Amino acid sequence: MATKPRSIFEEVGTTQKQVATPGGIDSRGQGARGAIRVWLMVLFALLAVMIAVGGLTRLTDSGLSITEWRPVTGALPPLDDATWQSEFAKYQASPEYQLQNAGMSLAEFKSIYWWEWGHRQLGRVIGLVWAVGFVGFLAARKIPTGWTGRLLFVGALGGLQGAIGWWMVASGLEGARTDVASYRLATHLGLAFVIFGFITWYILKISRRSPDLLTARRAGDPRLWTLGSVLMGLAFLQIVLGALVAGIDAGRAYPDWPLMAGGLLPPDMWQLQPVWRNLFENEGTVQFVHRMSGYVLFAFGLFVWWRARSSANRRTRGAYGMMMAMLVVQMGLGIVTVMTMAAPHVAILHQIGAVVLWVMILRARFLSRYPLPQSVREARP
Repeated sequence: MATKPRSIFEEVGTTQKQVATPGGIDSRGQGARGAIRVWLMVLFALLAVMIAVGGLTRLTDSGLSITEWRPVTGALPPLDDATWQSEFAKYQASPEYQLQNAGMSLAEFKSIYWWEWGHRQLGRVIGLVWAVGFVGFLAARKIPTGWTGRLLFVGALGGLQGAIGWWMVASGLEGARTDVASYRLATHLGLAFVIFGFITWYILKISRRSPDLLTARRAGDPRLWTLGSVLMGLAFLQIVLGALVAGIDAGRAYPDWPLMAGGLLPPDMWQLQPVWRNLFENEGTVQFVHRMSGYVLFAFGLFVWWRARSSANRRTRGAYGMMMAMLVVQMGLGIVTVMTMAAPHVAILHQIGAVVLWVMILRARFLSRYPLPQSVREARP
């Protein structure tokens, strides 16, 4: 049957065709990016506080006051005199009490107990915030495509960190030790910065849409990205070496700078046998290595900053400028820490400075690969 030709004066039907929503394809699989970003930022803040509290716990010699690992029941502190006496008796059986704090009163014990309890409690809070957020977003199917494994990975690292924390504490409850093993402390702090680094990176990535990141990557600077990666590695090495210094209180030895005991090298650098023990247990050697690594980090950071000045992107240049400014501050704090024999208020500022510097290096490195958009006027020819 032939179709009747439509007159040019005939009215068109009122049924409208479906129109594609702008950005509809890009919005699929995006999930609750804004809410997840806020959740990650809460974890970021809690972990930053955790690192600071961990440093203060170390500086106040409080880390061995709780001699048991009770992830669940340990959330409740002693609530009566009998429980306090029981906890104190357990501490009195430890090497730290017998060799270093014999005669400590119950009131003095409570002061160090609360530091360690607060440190562990904060770890529980971080674990709870992660678990509630992850399960909630997963149940609501609000996790963006490709992000489930990343967010689960952060939680797995957090669980591993709790186990390593107890492994560290246990080393100070054995034999004739009055402190935790320095290499275990370095492992514990190093993993904390690894977790902190991943959270920082994920915040930076989830703050921008995937298509925007793909577009930005085409304008990235591969060489500056590589230099930023090397700088990140040197900074991490310096953080771990700092933990070794803290582990044997090497920061309280040789309070002169730039020399050590009046010389370029500390005396008796290799007196312990076998020789490798000096790198972990000799106060002079450990502090010397930390100083030299700091000089290398500063020099390389200066080079990277100088190279970044030629970046065409204004915000990338600014990020490396902020990194360099913080590196100068951190270098100064390190020198003051040495010259004050690691006074607690200076030493904790030095540790907080490491956190700030770490974030600034990661941010500058991120902008090397994913520069922010800018106008033609802002670009450098």
